[in-house]
Amino acid sequence: MARIGKPERSLSELYRDDPERADWIVFGRRGALKGTALAAMGAAVGATIPFANRMPTGLVPAALAQGAGERRLFRFEGKEALIDLGQRPLVLETPEHLLDDEITPASKFFVRNNGLPPEPAADPKAWKLRIDGEVNTPLELTVGELESRFPLVTYQLQMECGGNGRGFFVPETRGNQWGNGAISNCQWTGVRLRDLLRAAGVKDSAKHVAPYASDMHLSGDPNRVVISRATPIEKCMEEHTIVAVRMNGEPIPHIHGAPLRLIVPGWPGSLSQKWLTRLWVRDREHDGPGMGGTSYRVPVIPIVPGSRDDGKTFRDIHSMWVRSVLTNIPNGSRFPAGTREIAVRGHAWAGEDSVRAVHVSVDFGATWTAMDVKPPANKYAWQRWSGTVRLPSDGYFEIWYRATDSQGRMQPHAPANWNPQGYGANPISRIAILVG
Repeated sequence: MARIGKPERSLSELYRDDPERADWIVFGRRGALKGTALAAMGAAVGATIPFANRMPTGLVPAALAQGAGERRLFRFEGKEALIDLGQRPLVLETPEHLLDDEITPASKFFVRNNGLPPEPAADPKAWKLRIDGEVNTPLELTVGELESRFPLVTYQLQMECGGNGRGFFVPETRGNQWGNGAISNCQWTGVRLRDLLRAAGVKDSAKHVAPYASDMHLSGDPNRVVISRATPIEKCMEEHTIVAVRMNGEPIPHIHGAPLRLIVPGWPGSLSQKWLTRLWVRDREHDGPGMGGTSYRVPVIPIVPGSRDDGKTFRDIHSMWVRSVLTNIPNGSRFPAGTREIAVRGHAWAGEDSVRAVHVSVDFGATWTAMDVKPPANKYAWQRWSGTVRLPSDGYFEIWYRATDSQGRMQPHAPANWNPQGYGANPISRIAILVG
């Protein structure tokens, strides 16, 4: 085994720059973490590692993998400090520990813009929505008319960015490098989309419904559409797909699409168009910006990670993948010496499906403890999980957590089905804690 003296680079830097050499130095030829290597890793994470003998070969500790680089935070009026992933367009991720509320407050809702927001409506009730295309009677309705003519419904509905988890892929893919925080579960009030389509007399020829909005393209060209991704008519007719007018009982904040937005729960958030102005009912697959190629699509047959592909053999993403977050303990938390039990809780969701189970491990996945999982408030609402983990001693531990959906599909140990734009990365998640 190579001797570790005064390293030229830290372990986190070495894993980043030369992972094969870091793996050999730390674990040695026999894959055993012991001796000076174990001491060096313990020094790097700040404590002894009681379950070091169960640590998978080559594993970068969460304290190093997630703490090697500081995440820049951004805050503006009405918002908590969120992780800054981009300013043009504005993209902000919610840290997992801010997602502890059963209903996500507007202040903790992630931000994903594709263009530049429009000016706020002078009179929100006068904002107009047009419904045309494959309908017998095209409609143009104000927000006030929507609220007075059609029944209003209220649901808790998950909304998740299609690229949530993208940052876990290796090699890195295009797009914002999300962790697990591009998720929300708000209480949305609005009109069922199917009620609007029926009022317009949707034709049997209808296949997709394409939304359009009033945001501005980053180029500044008023004639360029920012994004327009269509939803299959079957999903549009599902009762939980709504045109929303309120969020958590209040007018929708401007940054989240006021005064009118589409909510297509359980599917990629790019379908839930903000600042909605038009619904174009089409008799064919839509061809707007954000459709086709590799956009919001994943391989049917796995491709070589890092390779280029035109997406001709890909499929559109519909239901999102099973995922979980741990919300009551931030990564890197420290507990008093002698702590032997820790309460843990969080949320889990699975797109069109429900969550059957959540399990937690503190010994690098060697053993797992089942958590209590509550049923959802309604279909497409996330589910609360909670329980207790037990520790044998002081030291460095990682809390691993994974969810299993109602179809028996479990979060994998590593991101699967690599694709150029990084969709579907939902590996087992983990945080680092120190006791003593």
